[in-house]
Amino acid sequence: MSASRALDTARGCALAALFLVVACGGPQGGASDADRSSPPSSGATTTGAELPDDRTVPPRSGDFGPSAPDGDGPSTPPEGEPESIPMPFRGVNLAGAEFGDVIPGSEGRDYRWPTSSEVDYFVGKGMNTFRVGFKWERLQPTAYGELTAPYLAKLDALVGYATSKGAWVVLNPHNFARYYGVLVGSAEVPAAAFADLWRRLALRYGDNPRVMFNLVNEPNNMRTEQWVTSANAAIAAIRAAGAGNVIHVPGNGWTGAHSWASNYYGTPNAQAMLDIVDPADNLLFEVHQYLDPDSGGKSDQCISKTIGRERLAGFVDWLRATGRKGFVGELAGGDNPTCNAAIEDMLASMMEASDVLVGWLWWAAGPAWRKNYPFSLHPENGQDKPQMKLLAPHLVATKSTL
Repeated sequence: MSASRALDTARGCALAALFLVVACGGPQGGASDADRSSPPSSGATTTGAELPDDRTVPPRSGDFGPSAPDGDGPSTPPEGEPESIPMPFRGVNLAGAEFGDVIPGSEGRDYRWPTSSEVDYFVGKGMNTFRVGFKWERLQPTAYGELTAPYLAKLDALVGYATSKGAWVVLNPHNFARYYGVLVGSAEVPAAAFADLWRRLALRYGDNPRVMFNLVNEPNNMRTEQWVTSANAAIAAIRAAGAGNVIHVPGNGWTGAHSWASNYYGTPNAQAMLDIVDPADNLLFEVHQYLDPDSGGKSDQCISKTIGRERLAGFVDWLRATGRKGFVGELAGGDNPTCNAAIEDMLASMMEASDVLVGWLWWAAGPAWRKNYPFSLHPENGQDKPQMKLLAPHLVATKSTL
């Protein structure tokens, strides 16, 4: 499964966008701050954060540095430059719209949408891909029902703005393969209901080739076969709606790269995901990988300086052996010497595996993280977070790295 048709186009567009960033200056060189869910120690997950205890969100004017220049990048690479680039998609998760448990909730109290200023800031740093989380129940309060206009309008605005800047947007129902807490593929939430959501999203965004579809965040505590059936139903609905966009398919067991071949959650992803079917042959297998003891992203401490490379290795081997392509949808580490070295080594290892890995995204940015959340890339007082210095060398396309 090569996913070559759209991905070749994507690489060309990504190259052009990254060259635009160079011309504009390029990048500069415990308890989490947010509540996380607590999966089994063998799992990996990140979830939405609660807003501050006072339930208000203070203004953030002045937080961001200079905005990226207006205008879209060139639609094709500069004449004479290569038509593809290793690891074409590099960016960050923009979280916030999926936060909070209240449905529908109140924007500014229970959740917050990322803003155009954040898009400008990260594009200015050289990032070209944003995974945007949202809550399925807020977008579609009733199964098979219409999408909620006000919430949808905010998603439309963010997608439209980011893609107008030459960036890629990965749409992500951040629901853990659940709807109102009930597993997708169950009698109460059949695969057809999940497919209906994606049919509607495909009809709305399928004509924008810079939008990619990430089926759901971190399926877990279900039979892997149940997830495969539901994923295939959603993929079929997307293609039947006429959308040829790249689809990101996560695995079961919190989609950890380190556990891709494990069976603690049932049939290993390495076996069951071979039954994923895409009529358009245009999908990526998405994994998440953290560097703390249980790979859960709940600690800012990392096991070793090479743990990222080690935990990705089996997944990379699987991609090569089966002819698939992969995408690391979440990665992060705390700001300390071991984690800093581990992140740099992980980034290097992913580039070494760019024959099968086409992108990575840091977890996370967005307007609702408390200031001491250890993985946040949200700048404070106009200053970059420490981890941005680690990412910056991996964000600018130069002739020596093409």
